[in-house]
Amino acid sequence: MSQEKDDKWVVSVHDLSGDGQMREIEDQLPAPQDLGIEMAKVPAGEPLDVNLRLESVSEGVLVTGSVDADIEGTCSRCLKEISWPQNFTVQELVYYPSKDAEEDAFLVADDAINLEPIIREAIVLNLPFSPLCDDDCAGLCPRCGMDLNEFPDHVHEAPIDDRWSALKGLNLEN
Repeated sequence: MSQEKDDKWVVSVHDLSGDGQMREIEDQLPAPQDLGIEMAKVPAGEPLDVNLRLESVSEGVLVTGSVDADIEGTCSRCLKEISWPQNFTVQELVYYPSKDAEEDAFLVADDAINLEPIIREAIVLNLPFSPLCDDDCAGLCPRCGMDLNEFPDHVHEAPIDDRWSALKGLNLEN
């Protein structure tokens, strides 16, 4: 993991040399590019309120805390643009480099931790896959696309099943 020392997302952990030592971080960081999924995301550059605790443990540095972000998305039923504040919990062990660390584990590099992939994972994995503007959102009419929230009494004439059309001319009155 390459890290630039002037990057706002990179935090030195040189002062956390012994087990149990900890430091708290309260900061506002700009959201990186592509922070989200297709239906919900944090716009690039939007402020993320970061409240983290870094605690030295024998295997590495335990990062715990929360991130508050304003999410923008699209209602999966009516396709309206929506936004909402959301709190995300962060809990990740960042390992000291060793042969025992898992392949996809976050690692301490040059006595520093890059918080961006840790916070990205906490946010992206907890965004709603199908966000809704309201739990009772009626969505769109499947035939014409009209918003059923604005026009709840909207109806179409029931389609006639062509298989029964031969019975139309049948005269049952004797």
